[in-house]
Amino acid sequence: MTRISELYQSGTFDLSVEIFPPKSEKGDANLFKTLEELIGYQPAFVSCTYGAGGSTSKRTIELCKIIQERFQTSATAHFTCVVSTREELIEWLKNASEAGINNIMALRGDPPEGQETFIPADGGLRYANELVALIREHFPKMGIGVAGYPEVHPDAVDAKTDLANLKRKVDAGADAVYTQLFFNNSCFHDFRERCVQAGIHCPIIPGIMPITEFKRIQRITAMCNSTLPVELKSKLESVQDDSTAQFEIGVEYAIKQCQELIDDGVPGIHFYALNRSPACKRIFEALGFHKR
Repeated sequence: MTRISELYQSGTFDLSVEIFPPKSEKGDANLFKTLEELIGYQPAFVSCTYGAGGSTSKRTIELCKIIQERFQTSATAHFTCVVSTREELIEWLKNASEAGINNIMALRGDPPEGQETFIPADGGLRYANELVALIREHFPKMGIGVAGYPEVHPDAVDAKTDLANLKRKVDAGADAVYTQLFFNNSCFHDFRERCVQAGIHCPIIPGIMPITEFKRIQRITAMCNSTLPVELKSKLESVQDDSTAQFEIGVEYAIKQCQELIDDGVPGIHFYALNRSPACKRIFEALGFHKR
């Protein structure tokens, strides 16, 4: 299975897809149907998130193992510092490694439900760069991705501080940066330039979430400090009662956004699929990535 450290080499372009652990058998069935559709487009890997408060930590490993065994596609397991001691984090990494997982998306993680700010567990870690260092110390061959924020992390004091935090993650051993979702490519371009100026030279992969539901994307952008361009927001507001129109507007916007990024030379794009295939399928086909 391919490691993140082996991707984006010599001008290759790599797609990747992110999913989350379902909460029911029906959700599992829908997810596997989605994966059957999207893996035909040969993504470099499928990443699986890690629930708030570590609520799906074991499930994340289980799904990544299934993805690799059933679909013969590399998986990347999300991994956070939340509510875990250093020893528990090492044990989780050992379990992931024994399950054949070679890639980790190392994140600080969101506070558990009911907790407004992040508080590390006693004997745990406080920052994502510490998590990256822990992985490198105990599992040095793991591929490691980390998160970057074109529009600044919601908890960061300012953009300069946020960028310094990102550099610490990269210096600790991250192989690539995957950005939070954004809808204005100028934000990504500015972020990438600032990364270079700060001495961050690993691959920076834009994260794209196709808009399929206006209300849902409003909730998501509010949580992650991302903004919708005025014109796009206006179009979506005008069709709030038409789910089909929302889907069409969102997908067409994503196609244009992705094509501009590809033309600008990005080494790959990471798609937040939300366990659904129709939007990503349309985008992949429009960009020339045909199913095999």
